[in-house]
Amino acid sequence: MKRLIWMAIVICVAAVFFYLSRFWTFSLWPRSGLFGIEALRPQGSLLGQWLRGTDFAPFELLIWAVGAFLVLTVLQKLYDLLNPPPE
Repeated sequence: MKRLIWMAIVICVAAVFFYLSRFWTFSLWPRSGLFGIEALRPQGSLLGQWLRGTDFAPFELLIWAVGAFLVLTVLQKLYDLLNPPPE
């Protein structure tokens, strides 16, 4: 049961990463934004929108990859901490 919960958590985190990246192509909600919040637009690519106009905009993909790696590493450490190996 714990594995299913952790798999659901990782799938949700992966969906959020996918939505933040430029690779999101789905338009699952109206143009007014998810739950009426304009900042959560249906096209995704939020990281690119946040970095637009800064010096970091050319490094969007690199920032996304490093951020995803760090968050997934923290999730792995948390999983290892909460689920010690059986002896």
